[in-house]
Amino acid sequence: MTDVEQLFPGFAELVIDTGDVRFAVLTLGQGPVILLLHGYPETRAAWHRVAPKLAETHTVVVPDLPGYGRSRVTADADGAGSKRRMAASLVAMMHILGHERFAVVGHDRGGRVAYRMALDFPDQIAALVSVTVVPTPEMWEGASKAFGMGAWHWFMMAQPEPLPERLMSGDPRYLLDRTLEKMAGGLERLHPQALADYRTSFDDPDVRHAMCEDYRAGAATDETDDLADRAAGRRIAAPVLVMWEAGRRYGGGREPLDIWHDWADDVEGEALEGGHLLPETAAGQVQERILAFLGRVGHGS
Repeated sequence: MTDVEQLFPGFAELVIDTGDVRFAVLTLGQGPVILLLHGYPETRAAWHRVAPKLAETHTVVVPDLPGYGRSRVTADADGAGSKRRMAASLVAMMHILGHERFAVVGHDRGGRVAYRMALDFPDQIAALVSVTVVPTPEMWEGASKAFGMGAWHWFMMAQPEPLPERLMSGDPRYLLDRTLEKMAGGLERLHPQALADYRTSFDDPDVRHAMCEDYRAGAATDETDDLADRAAGRRIAAPVLVMWEAGRRYGGGREPLDIWHDWADDVEGEALEGGHLLPETAAGQVQERILAFLGRVGHGS
């Protein structure tokens, strides 16, 4: 049993091949379906404090994002960081698992895949939960000196290949630990087995390349797709729950709920204490709010 499997007692470990991505997936439970998507620089292990509780009343699916962790892009690697492409691959994965309609919960980069999924596949997405994310255009439009100093990796990792990959290869363990320490407010707040999985994944140059492709897409294709939808007035049909870091403002100082109301009609949410890695540092509150929200919108147990 791997360290990741030990963090998810009772979950089945599956490999699902969609033809363009070979997904590493954990799943457990019965009832309404919830897809959990992690962020940078983590793996599916990020959900180990949330997924088991949700699985008591729901069917829970926890994959590594394409290119992250143990999920591998197997065809047409160019443009693999596109959230539109990731979303389509994940919907195909869920179809193979027999799940045609489900709630999606996304944290960080996974949150960007999740809202793209809600825009592109409205018939499949019953509810959307966004954790520490607002849409990409508002992030770039609100970029400032403070944003650049705090989120420098948005700019560095979006540079053309191979510059960021070579820079990251110099001391990847130091870079990862420094990033997670800042996000979590201390490495001691992370489970040792989860941290070990993040380190093992980040040690792999192919994973680091996939992460750079993710951020390159965020500065190009993803922003273009979002701006086109915004100009066309496309909106998210599913109800939306938003959770964000207490004290954080986005898009030039705007409140997250105000930004999300520009993208969807049914939006609720609140700030939580715990920093950026809320699924690990505020897991109990995240669980409670997801379950209450899904119950309200009719996707509960």
